[in-house]
Amino acid sequence: MLRAAFLGCALILPALFAPALPGRFVAGNVQISLGHDCRHICHGVSRSISPTTQVFSPDIAHWVNSSSQISACSARPGTAEDLGSIVRELGLTRTPFAIKGSGHNANPGFSSTPGVHISMARFRDIVLNEEEGTVEIGAGLTWTDVYSYLVPEGLNVVGGRMDGVGVSGFTLGGGYSWKTNQYGLTIDTVTAFELVLPNGHVRKVTEEDEDLWFALRGIVTKYTLKTHKQTDVWGAVLDFKGDQIEPAYTAFARWLFVDHDHKGAQMGAITYSKGTVGFQLVLFYDGPEPPSCLYVVKATIDDVKTLGDKLGEKDEDALIVFNLGAIESDIFTHGGPSVYPPDPSRTILPSSVFVEWNDESLDKDGLSASISKAGIYDGQDLKHAAHYTNLALYGTPLEMMYGKKVKRLREINKKYDPFRVMDLTGGFRL
Repeated sequence: MLRAAFLGCALILPALFAPALPGRFVAGNVQISLGHDCRHICHGVSRSISPTTQVFSPDIAHWVNSSSQISACSARPGTAEDLGSIVRELGLTRTPFAIKGSGHNANPGFSSTPGVHISMARFRDIVLNEEEGTVEIGAGLTWTDVYSYLVPEGLNVVGGRMDGVGVSGFTLGGGYSWKTNQYGLTIDTVTAFELVLPNGHVRKVTEEDEDLWFALRGIVTKYTLKTHKQTDVWGAVLDFKGDQIEPAYTAFARWLFVDHDHKGAQMGAITYSKGTVGFQLVLFYDGPEPPSCLYVVKATIDDVKTLGDKLGEKDEDALIVFNLGAIESDIFTHGGPSVYPPDPSRTILPSSVFVEWNDESLDKDGLSASISKAGIYDGQDLKHAAHYTNLALYGTPLEMMYGKKVKRLREINKKYDPFRVMDLTGGFRL
């Protein structure tokens, strides 16, 4: 089994799919024991919404087991107002819940819950406003959906780099895109949010809403993004082995710090599998032909091999992927006041380590601590490094992501969520 560290709505009650035992809900082959209170809430919500549909299993499914939980029931709201009704009910009864866009985040509990699971799958509208140069995007869409709609129109947005990534989590976490060097993070290109507040009210949030624009509190159902003209693009995937790795890695660093072009972007990945280290480079250029010199830190490669050898002693099928994003230092000039990064003047190289293994005994081996120790040993300034929200592990202190801006975040949270309804979900805690 793969492990990884990294009204107008439908409510799906597992009990409705098959004859259920007393005190149990059934979904396919899964039986879930429920306490009286949680079962009461699920049925209470179901009375105020439309007939159910059998989508329980897909709603709670995630791409890695570390982020999946069996929920008491699953709701698929179809409008922001219906979602607000559900949020009010859950807040009044203090029922744990989770919101799932596409479920890409691998952290436990970030889009899963043993309580009421809310899927955004029905928020799938795309509305193009060519006059204003914007597009409205539903929170249940993936970037693949968005690109399929916009590219035939000769347009695009600053969105995700990989197939299947959801619009919601990617955008709300910041959003490093192939176009970030030109236009900034995805969230810097948002002009409006449709937001369900913790009290269930629906509100359109724009730059004029100083507090909520700085720190959203609630559930976003729709995003309005700026559009850009889109021509054909050039791309390539290169794999390096053995003595090819160091020159390729050096060229990667040179492009980032010396010869960069705003239209170009690169993403590197150092891999380890069965004792072999490799380096893969994904190249992107926002034009039909690459520039004349599109170029493709030895210590990092050594670290991955050391960690891989150690992990391989316990699980020979273990895989490590160290992802490196090539991002220019001036990208944060595109947005207004923001919590990320804490210090925009510092160069940031967003990176992540993905570790995959089969042996469940390794789940508690403290791999993240080992990686941090290796970074400190090699002289990395981890104490002052800005952790990117979409890549940060569960339990990362807020100060390591937002620095001194945490104080203002807490003030805004107290103003818009005095009863701490959003604390009933997973994720990072204010």
